[in-house]
Parts: sequence; C-alpha cells; structure tokens
Amino acid sequence: MKHIPFILGMLILSAASFSQAEVISIADPRYDVPNSSAGVLRPTQGMSMAAVEQQFGPADQPSSAVGEPPITTWVYSDFIVFFEHNLVLHSVVPH
Repeated sequence: MKHIPFILGMLILSAASFSQAEVISIADPRYDVPNSSAGVLRPTQGMSMAAVEQQFGPADQPSSAVGEPPITTWVYSDFIVFFEHNLVLHSVVPH
C-alpha cells in the first residue's frame, strides 16, 4: 500500500511526458507558382528549345551549355528555363 502513491505519481508523470510533443514547422523550400493563367505561364518539361523560342520568344539572357549532360539556362523577365541537351528540364519563377 505504501507504493501506490509512488506508482500513481510515476504513471501521471509518464502520461504527461507522452502527451507533450515538440512541433517543428518547416516552410516549403519550393517557390512553386502555378503554370497557368492564374500564375506565370512558362515552358513545361520536355518542350524543345525551338518550341520555347517560338512560344515565348528569344531569351533575355541565354547561356552556353555547361557540364555533361549539357545544361543550358535561358533567363526571361518572368522565369528561368533549364534545358538538358535541347529539352526543358524545369522552368522556375525566381523570388
């Protein structure tokens, strides 16, 4: 009987420690803008360089291919396009 208050106290303490949780909030690192009329229209993955230039015009700042596989960057006023060989890998809207 002497141990009942001790055991009861230990149970309450252990229940309290389980009921507390640390909440960590991590903001989404992607700056994902919809590729639609509500967002910024930009090239989609798999488009060719010719199709991008036909639809969006010449790039404001085209770069030469770098690395293997060759990666080319075209900078437009509203977005940046990354090509692998001559196909769009990804297009992003800078902050």
